[in-house]
Amino acid sequence: MANPNKAKGTQWESDVRDYLNKELGQVDEYGKLLDPFDAHNVRRPAQEGAADVGDVHAVPFVLECKNVKSPAVPTFLRQAEVEARHAGFPYGVAVVKVPRANVRRGRVHVSVRTWTRVRHALGLPSQAFADRYGFTVSLRGLDTGKWYLTTDLEHFRLLLADVRAQHYAQ
Repeated sequence: MANPNKAKGTQWESDVRDYLNKELGQVDEYGKLLDPFDAHNVRRPAQEGAADVGDVHAVPFVLECKNVKSPAVPTFLRQAEVEARHAGFPYGVAVVKVPRANVRRGRVHVSVRTWTRVRHALGLPSQAFADRYGFTVSLRGLDTGKWYLTTDLEHFRLLLADVRAQHYAQ
């Protein structure tokens, strides 16, 4: 790959996919998918050009993965939500690499709208939801479109498992 920044981004996407598959029990001890046809496998889809469908699919979430020095979280969240719609998924989130940290420490950013929709889907009050999944709030001025909540990939894995257990089990 000629572009080193693209290579770093691709590696981050793969790291996120592999971490979630491992932690969700989708792979064996060698990292091989237990059932390649299981819809719950976390995948990196082929890029779709103008109608991009996101970097990583973890049903029901589209993850927009970023490995950048200066994160523009509100922009990343808008991108993730558009790409989730393109992919036909209900939720889009941004996952930003933390330099020199284990993948599980990656920062998962969620818009207030998505956070509220997921919280309602799980039937949890705000404080219980925030506490269970380790969310903190970032308020950027008076523009609510720039507000978001953040957790780490380790807590997001728990959230993902709970959403799947609530709505996608069978």
